[in-house]
Parts: sequence; C-alpha cells; structure tokens
Amino acid sequence: MKQISKEVVSKGLSYTGYRQLTDGLLAQGKTTGGNHSEAMIHYTQLNNARMKRLDKTVHLLEETAHQLKKIRRPMAWLILTEAWCGDAAQIIPVLQKMAEANGNIDLRFILRDEHPDIMDAFLTNGGRSIPIVIILDAVSLDVLGSWGPRPVEVQDMVMAARKELNAISDEAAKKLRYNELTIATQKWYAQDKTVSIQREFLATLMESLAVGAAQAGL
Repeated sequence: MKQISKEVVSKGLSYTGYRQLTDGLLAQGKTTGGNHSEAMIHYTQLNNARMKRLDKTVHLLEETAHQLKKIRRPMAWLILTEAWCGDAAQIIPVLQKMAEANGNIDLRFILRDEHPDIMDAFLTNGGRSIPIVIILDAVSLDVLGSWGPRPVEVQDMVMAARKELNAISDEAAKKLRYNELTIATQKWYAQDKTVSIQREFLATLMESLAVGAAQAGL
C-alpha cells in the first residue's frame, strides 16, 4: 500500500480519544473488535492498567529525544491496534511519548478489525499481528515505512512458541503453554524498560525519513 486515504487518517483517534474509547467500552463490559468474551475483557483491563503505569513511567532515551527533535518534516504515525492486545499496551504509550517530543508528528489510532484492507497490506508472516505503525508523510499521506508488531527479541520468542503450540494437540497443555508465553513476554517488556521499542522504532523512522527525502529529490 503506497498511500492511506485522507478520510482514514482524519478519522483516526488521538491517544486521548483511544483511551477514552477503551474506558467507555470497558464500562459497558465490552472491548474493541467483535469478541467480548470474559477473557478478552480481562486482557483489556490488564492492558488499561499497564498503559496507565507506562504513561507515568516512560522516559525517552537521550538519543531518542535528540533524533526526534531534529525532524522537520510533518509526519503522521497511524497505528493499527485493538484494546485487548498485550503488545500494543506495552508499545503505544512509548510511541505517544515519542510523538509528544516533536510538534511535526501527528499520532493517530485506527482499529484493526475495522480496517481489514489496510491491515492486510501490512501482514507479519501472513498474519494480522498488531500493533503496526504506518509512517506517513503528513501532506501527501504517502507511506514512508512501517514498524511492528513488536521488538525483534519478543517476535522471535512468539514465533518459536507458535511452532510449539501448533505441535500440541491437548487443549489444556496448549493453554498452559500460551499462558507461559504471555507471562514471559510481559516480563521481557518490564526488564527492557522500553529501550528496544525506542531504538528499533527510531531506526525504522530514520530509514523512512531517508526514503521520503529520496522520493522528494532532497
């Protein structure tokens, strides 16, 4: 996908709007998407607590803040997400903090299940993994790059675990292994303290800016 429509971007939620949407749905015993099971509500509640904590504790690395302040090109970061996604809860507050560092960056959120055409243009190993950040030129809305759904080390953990899960036929054993993976990934995020998210996304951002400059002949 080379471009995102102006309508999609303009209707994207701000960070505050996204949080308010999630809070409102939880008050109704719901979450985003079509699955409002007890498990999905529980995941959303956990994610809400994680995001509130990260809102207070995320600090940008010196290298991150320095590079972000140098950006002069107006940009939009469009994030595909859902409120029940554990990785999104760990990543989104970091991206919000990064976007706040430069007035040229407009951070917007759209829900994966409401935009299957966009999601299917940014698949990960054929799957609709989230969150995905689509980096856009704010004027042309050309796609300059994308990042996600999670830091490389976590992605490797997830892919290895999925191979194990596919080989397990017993549902109880499969559920146990899935819960172990969830705990391991959340522990990894806590120990990493957002460093990998900042560095990996910043690297993609710098590459995207270089692509944009080349396209513009600068």
